[in-house]
Amino acid sequence: MLLKTRAVYSLGLRMCSTHVTIGPVSESARPSSDMSEFRKAFAKAKNIAIITGAGVSAESGVPTFRGENEKWRKWHSQDLASPEAFSRNPSRVWEFYHYRRELVLDKKPSAVHLAIAECEARLKKQGRSVVVITQCQDDLHRQAGSKHVLKIHGSLLETRCMSCGQVTVNKQSPICAALKGKGAPGADVPDTQIPVDKLPRCEERDCHGLLRPNVVFFGETLDSHILTTVEKEMEICDLCLVVGTSSIVYPAAMFGPRVASRGVPVAEFNMNTTPKTEYFTYHFQGPCGITLPPALAPHESEEL
Repeated sequence: MLLKTRAVYSLGLRMCSTHVTIGPVSESARPSSDMSEFRKAFAKAKNIAIITGAGVSAESGVPTFRGENEKWRKWHSQDLASPEAFSRNPSRVWEFYHYRRELVLDKKPSAVHLAIAECEARLKKQGRSVVVITQCQDDLHRQAGSKHVLKIHGSLLETRCMSCGQVTVNKQSPICAALKGKGAPGADVPDTQIPVDKLPRCEERDCHGLLRPNVVFFGETLDSHILTTVEKEMEICDLCLVVGTSSIVYPAAMFGPRVASRGVPVAEFNMNTTPKTEYFTYHFQGPCGITLPPALAPHESEEL
């Protein structure tokens, strides 16, 4: 089975690496940038899987936490997005996530999100399917109209109670009074040090436990039910697109290469090449908002 064959990542742990490979690649294997050839594969595909990453959200103005946005204050995102960090300093971690929540709450879907959603709706009428497997923790795919979305890293706009486990959609701004105006990212900004009883709390009757963002921290196991569904989608897809992802966060980084190992066409759309580019059939370089919409536009063979 696709995901059960992985070794280092067999538990579905969310990890970041630039050095893990899954096998040898032929010297002659070089991805094509021929859009007309991709469009032929697109026209034939019945089950399309689209894997999206932070670059897709970046098209809507959401920082990727790479390059110049790599740090919040003096910490890398991986220093904050961990269960250990939340246990040590929930106030600091909540400030970080409050900052991220506020960033995404006023963002709108980009041309990428809209093209994917339109493609899904159009192909559904033809008896074809499109599934979005996203690492993004915002809600922009759904806002654009995508229906079949698997959020493997959770959602910034949901909370989970540390006591009762209740998961709740929460789009309040601010999420609690103590975080109002907090979370500024400047390197010299001091921690607010909010008392734990003033941080977001569960509203379930007789609970009032501490809430955490319902996201998958680094080092945590991805939801097994979602992973099982992803595995099934990876096994039935006859075309896979890898869009706006650096392909260094696992296990998502291996989804595209595993599909390619079955002989299924995989197309990468990204600003740059990635550690997995050589595994793919196609690579289209440039802003996804420019390269992806024409790739998913109605094909001349479609009955409109």
